[in-house]
Amino acid sequence: MMTLALKDFQWTRPPKTYHVTDHQVSLTTEPHTDLWQKTYYHFVNDNAPLFQMTTEEAYFSFTVKTNFENSGHRFDQCGIILYQDSDNWIKGSIEYENERFQHLGSVVTNHGYSDWATTEIPTTVKSMWYRLSRREQDFCIESSKDGKTFEQMRICHLHEAKGAVNIGIYACSPEASSFIALFTDFDYGDCVWQAHNGQAPDEEDIK
Repeated sequence: MMTLALKDFQWTRPPKTYHVTDHQVSLTTEPHTDLWQKTYYHFVNDNAPLFQMTTEEAYFSFTVKTNFENSGHRFDQCGIILYQDSDNWIKGSIEYENERFQHLGSVVTNHGYSDWATTEIPTTVKSMWYRLSRREQDFCIESSKDGKTFEQMRICHLHEAKGAVNIGIYACSPEASSFIALFTDFDYGDCVWQAHNGQAPDEEDIK
């Protein structure tokens, strides 16, 4: 496995204001930045800043802690991401909705169409760990309030993840707002998402 070093990360659409040290990243989101492709809303948004590294490992787990103390406008968000190109990516984050609740959720975009799976959580939550695990072209996104106990958010497949993938962090403010997102506790290592040991694959799928 490769060693995680933030100097190996690169910006895609860097924000105007950010700071990177050996162990943390902070960035200030800019208004009207977002990631979404077509589904239901029929618009395409692809201008959020991304800070990622590239890995060819077929099996890994990548973890990061997010802090978003001053987010408080509708759709403000920050989280973990795997971004191949504008039409193929995965993200997990908390998206502010209103003073009563926000959405803990994930988006998977395959071949230019996004979906969104969410659950409502209190707006008092202002930090969250995320873990993205890869088993070839299949992925598991998990979240944790304490960095120790992780809960599954989603299992998904990304069609355009056949070799090298780009993993990292993002933050954005789709409406006329801005906030500071802080990312710490970066970790990258062996895949902790274990192989499935239940129902066997169909015979025609066994190679």
